[in-house]
Amino acid sequence: MAFQLPAGPARVRVAPSPTGDPHVGTAYVALFNKAVAVRTGGQFILRIEDTDRSRYVEGAERMIFEALRWLGLDYDEGPDVGGPCAPYRQSERTALYREAAERLLATGKAYRCFCTPERLAELRAAQRRDRRPPGYDGRCRALAAAEVERLLAAGTPWTVRLAVPRTGTTRFEDGLRGPIQFENSEIDDQVLLKSDGHPTYHLANVVDDHAMRITHVIRAEEWISSTPKHVLLYEAFGWPPPVFVHLPLLRNADRSKISKRKNPVSLLWYREQGFLPEALLNFLALMGHSMPDEREIFSLEEFYAEFDPGRLKTTGPVFDLAKLQWLNGEWIRRLPPQEFVRRVLAHHGEPYARRPELVARVAPLVQPRIRTLAEWPSYADTFFRGCSDYEAALLVPKPLDAAMARQLLEQAQQIAARAEPFAAAVLEQQAREAVAKLGCKVGPAFMVLRVAITGARVSPPLFESMEVLGREETLARLQAALAKLATAEATGTGS
Repeated sequence: MAFQLPAGPARVRVAPSPTGDPHVGTAYVALFNKAVAVRTGGQFILRIEDTDRSRYVEGAERMIFEALRWLGLDYDEGPDVGGPCAPYRQSERTALYREAAERLLATGKAYRCFCTPERLAELRAAQRRDRRPPGYDGRCRALAAAEVERLLAAGTPWTVRLAVPRTGTTRFEDGLRGPIQFENSEIDDQVLLKSDGHPTYHLANVVDDHAMRITHVIRAEEWISSTPKHVLLYEAFGWPPPVFVHLPLLRNADRSKISKRKNPVSLLWYREQGFLPEALLNFLALMGHSMPDEREIFSLEEFYAEFDPGRLKTTGPVFDLAKLQWLNGEWIRRLPPQEFVRRVLAHHGEPYARRPELVARVAPLVQPRIRTLAEWPSYADTFFRGCSDYEAALLVPKPLDAAMARQLLEQAQQIAARAEPFAAAVLEQQAREAVAKLGCKVGPAFMVLRVAITGARVSPPLFESMEVLGREETLARLQAALAKLATAEATGTGS
């Protein structure tokens, strides 16, 4: 089954925690939330869930903002743009959670727990030892009102726990998976408010989603086990719940949940490695959705236009980095030439920024060959930094010998000196004629020239590279190759 897009505007959200680099899973979930907002003319909201101050990382919130904007997943409301439901940081909404907890205490839907951390640790240890399900045993749930007052008067630290019904079931409808139910006996009396007055994820999540008028909670399937707790909270408050939609988790090749031990998970890593945001979003969309015509390459706008909840997947997609690299290469090749140059300069900066005109001339040779912007230097640096540090042995590919390599280089010098115009087509035609007269095969003969001109056996097209370098630089490199070959022969280090 699949949920239906509402007739009216949907309000959806993504709610990352600032505990480190922004996660690729955040982008994955944000993408589908944004798609629902776009398709319904609704709002996409960014909320920062930062109540766990022990895991807070300075600067992580800013990186979340930057990562979502880099991807083009702009949000309508959020901490740095404001909105009608501000503030959008949970650490700034503490008073709301305390009021909510007091309301539950007053109606008997929650109770104060005075158990110490030591007692709770002993309880967990005993449960493990006896192979019983983990969970709170409800000891403080049965405390008399007088005892509660006595403990409060004594200043005993306390938390607030939800009073989960002891019998029956809690049921909810998942937008992708249909009806799901849990036995109430298996649901823990979870803590809602910690002893320091800060809320747990469960309380803050429900209070904020209600206050921000969220209509669809679209999140990863790892939160399915928490959903009955949230449903019980909605019931306790007397609030209508949103539509719950749990997307399949991104997975490693071994089907385990994607993790940095087996796959890069930081969005910053993908940016630093030169992945295009268009390609990464295209890839993430393929992870959880398919296009009607099954095409694999599409823009964000095309995805939004074709997004259909009925085409959402429920099986955990494998995050295949090799496929992402292929897809990124396809996107790079689709960039208009000027845009490709702009991306290269933005990604690499110096030393290329000092010679943008040379970047523009080199770009057509490199653009068809790279999969990420990070690969640009491996093909382009020969044009910017020279190529003198290769081994002389590379100038003598099998089955040639040093004498033939020298003749080829000398012939290339003559061609480069007299070719008019100094253009790839002229250079190639004359080089082929010279190679034929020498009785060489084209492959190894051109390899000698390729190494001399670029310093490597794999490079951009040979004669196009010579044209970009120009006559003077080409002649200098051919002369340097002859000198390197002569030195190697004289010292016995050549092939």
